[in-house]
Amino acid sequence: MSALNRVGRRIESYVARYFDASLPESEGLPRYVAPLPEWLENVGLRLAWPIAIVNLVGTLFGFWYYAGQPLTLSPPLLGGQLGAATPLAYPLIPDSPVATLFIGLSFGAWKRDWDTQWLHALAFFGCIKLGLWTPYVQLVINGSAGIAAWLYWFLVLSHLAMAVEAFLIHRYASFSVPAVAVAVFWYGFNDVVDYFVPVLGGPHHTWLRGEPLVGPLTFDHTVLAHDLAAGWAVTLTVLATFLALATRVEKVKRA
Repeated sequence: MSALNRVGRRIESYVARYFDASLPESEGLPRYVAPLPEWLENVGLRLAWPIAIVNLVGTLFGFWYYAGQPLTLSPPLLGGQLGAATPLAYPLIPDSPVATLFIGLSFGAWKRDWDTQWLHALAFFGCIKLGLWTPYVQLVINGSAGIAAWLYWFLVLSHLAMAVEAFLIHRYASFSVPAVAVAVFWYGFNDVVDYFVPVLGGPHHTWLRGEPLVGPLTFDHTVLAHDLAAGWAVTLTVLATFLALATRVEKVKRA
């Protein structure tokens, strides 16, 4: 056993003292679908309730962020990107807060022993997609100008943590074909309305600092930044689909 694994096992034993719970058996899936060491999976699953709460708090923070970061309860409460959109478009805009909502609810549903495979698939897709899309956009497209340093690095690191969370889900989810189909439909639909078909006043992707303003709250979507964000979003939808179905195949092999 490597030194890192020995330290990891000690951490797992310490966490188990305070968060003792039965865990789903590790199925020994290959690293390309289950890259986390088993001890880290176990720690994450033991801390499912605290992690779920953190994600739901992150959902509230995300909606506050998309609402223009209001600091008082005086009207209008909704500014920013939500304030500029029609209410019918609200579910299409705050992608990261919706993803943290999915993973928080997924952990909670598993702990309550509810059979919500569609929710687990949505959580997996959301964490993979937004966990890797946002750091790419911040580091490659937006840069750190025009945003507080603490918020910039919080966005990068917290979203990378979402991508790590995604690889806990295989321990309790089956990734059935119907469940994956629900996630493909939702995130594929989001790609279409975020970048390619401007419905309800869209495009509805997160505002990019790399897109220049051409009017009040109107961005130029013909620039390279838009294409780079769109291309990475579609790539991540394809990646999440492949990983989910590959996980399903590997699970069936071991059934």
